[in-house]
Amino acid sequence: MIDISVTGLVKSFDLEKKILDGITFQIDTGERVGLLGKNGAGKTTLFKILMGELEPDEGSVKWGQTVTTSYLPKDNTAYFEGCTDSLVDWIRQYSVKKDDVYLRGFLGRMLFSGEEVFKPVNVLSGGEKVRCMLSRMMLSGANVLLLDQPTNHLDMEAIQAVNKGLCAFPGNILLASHDHELLQTTCNRVIEFQPDGTIIDRLCSYDDYVAWKLAKEVH
Repeated sequence: MIDISVTGLVKSFDLEKKILDGITFQIDTGERVGLLGKNGAGKTTLFKILMGELEPDEGSVKWGQTVTTSYLPKDNTAYFEGCTDSLVDWIRQYSVKKDDVYLRGFLGRMLFSGEEVFKPVNVLSGGEKVRCMLSRMMLSGANVLLLDQPTNHLDMEAIQAVNKGLCAFPGNILLASHDHELLQTTCNRVIEFQPDGTIIDRLCSYDDYVAWKLAKEVH
């Protein structure tokens, strides 16, 4: 079953260079895709187009009828700016169940314990905000997760918690990351963004992709 169908996406931010140039792919149920490429190669641009935050110059995105999405953007400022809610009250707005015990359990999975859940969200560190956003994703009930550099600002313990959560997640994942272990343990497909705006798309693990690329360069 096709959950995402992307056809002929083109996006430029100036006349000189196309960030995305005719990108076409489809993602079937159960596929977990690692998005690779240098910073500025088009990963964030693709996420914003998929989430309807940016219009492509050409091409289309079609989601499957049963798809529900949850998105972790690289820049999460808009979710916290000017908000003085406590952590537990902030997360409550994204949850069907509103009771504290349930919500604190979710926050505990992202390593918020004890009195930490009563901190106002506007004083949280960059890493704590990412952990809040990940807790929000867990609560969403979505069957497709889109994560743009989820391990930025996180320490090793938090990265391991994210890794564990993603490995246990049963739906589709689109994951842009530079974290080798996270990509290898989470993803069963790789899409790499090329400098010319095209992609390489292979159904394999991250390690197998790296080995394939090395062999290709040797020949």
